[in-house]
Amino acid sequence: MRPGEIRPDGRRSPVAVTLLLSVAALAAVSCTASRANAIRPPTLIISPANGSRGVLPGAAVIVAAKNGKLRDVTVATAAGPVRGYLAANGTWHSANPLATGTSYTVTATAIGANQKKITTSTTFQTLTPQRVFRATITATGTNQNIASEIAAQEYGVGIPVTVMFSRPITNKAAVERALQLRTSRPVVGAWYWQDDKTVIFRPRQYWPQYTTVTVDGNFDGVEGAPGVYGSKGIHLSLSIGPSLIVVASARTHYMKVYYKNRLFGRWPISTGRPGDDTPDGTYLTTFKNNPQRMIGPGYNLLVPWSVDFTYSGDFIHDAYWSVGVQGSANVSHGCINTSPAHAETYYKMAKPGDPVTVTGSPAAGEPGNGWTEWFLSWPQWLRGSATGEAVEAGPTGSSLVSPASLPASAGSAALYQPRPGNARRNT
Repeated sequence: MRPGEIRPDGRRSPVAVTLLLSVAALAAVSCTASRANAIRPPTLIISPANGSRGVLPGAAVIVAAKNGKLRDVTVATAAGPVRGYLAANGTWHSANPLATGTSYTVTATAIGANQKKITTSTTFQTLTPQRVFRATITATGTNQNIASEIAAQEYGVGIPVTVMFSRPITNKAAVERALQLRTSRPVVGAWYWQDDKTVIFRPRQYWPQYTTVTVDGNFDGVEGAPGVYGSKGIHLSLSIGPSLIVVASARTHYMKVYYKNRLFGRWPISTGRPGDDTPDGTYLTTFKNNPQRMIGPGYNLLVPWSVDFTYSGDFIHDAYWSVGVQGSANVSHGCINTSPAHAETYYKMAKPGDPVTVTGSPAAGEPGNGWTEWFLSWPQWLRGSATGEAVEAGPTGSSLVSPASLPASAGSAALYQPRPGNARRNT
């Protein structure tokens, strides 16, 4: 009988059986090998590439995994780790502009479908720019003569925050996005560009009393103008004290004083005489002195209990010489005269940034004559933002939002905000 033939009893020969088993075994081995070859090991793709130099700060660190999933990404500098986030497509992105002149090390781990793990490290160096801008931040405005008079621990509910730059800024939106606020109470506000070197933050309404405020400018790596990069960040912390608001009428000759959101007093006053009219507008108190030397046509006096609210030298002060006409006539050289007792009371409560609104004057307010940020209505203030967006701030930080998404403001003049058009005459 030849090999492979079937016997009469229906059985194959042993050789045939062995051959069939061998073929089946080879098929099984081949299948297993195909599946093993189909599972490719994970790889990591990291940008900027390893060894890169002169990387622009505007570039982002991006880490992606191929044939696997990211498990860990660390981006480190000598100053500390770099924040980032995992995008919806599974790639990791750095959250902020890169610092200039800095060495970065990226370490990433990915895991494949076969649970094989891979870890890769790369390094790169960012550009060291030839031109940089620096910034300073303050709550005491841009007038250095006024700022030098102020040594405050607390500020009034109208205080703005001012950031000044060493070079003109053309990429204003990028600079705004690099500014971050944290406030102990919810606050809505906006940044306003006074000029190419000055941006100011003001809330939509007065700050809530007893709010703590922290402002950080993360400018390192921000391109403020073509080829001009930020080199350092800025930081400011301040406290808002109890609300103190004055509304003084040149027409009625009385001044309403609101303290801690309640009417505290209605005091007789005398404002500027004809020709020296105290101008309308919502100002903010700056510095105070007791006494303050005042010099003008025909007088040179040391005046007690004096609180300034314009750059041109308008004060709320003790005018013991005009008590007889306070409440009935305007006889001052532009200041708001009040009695010694009332002047002392106000002086002891006053802080830089307390709102002072003058109404009923034949003279209009002059923007820039003092801290006049509140001359502008909220829509006008928003138009000064390069992003056109409002800032929503709270204890965890701030974000830029569409003004249309904001709820209506709560609270009206005079406790929470001035009236629009407050700087116009006879309002």
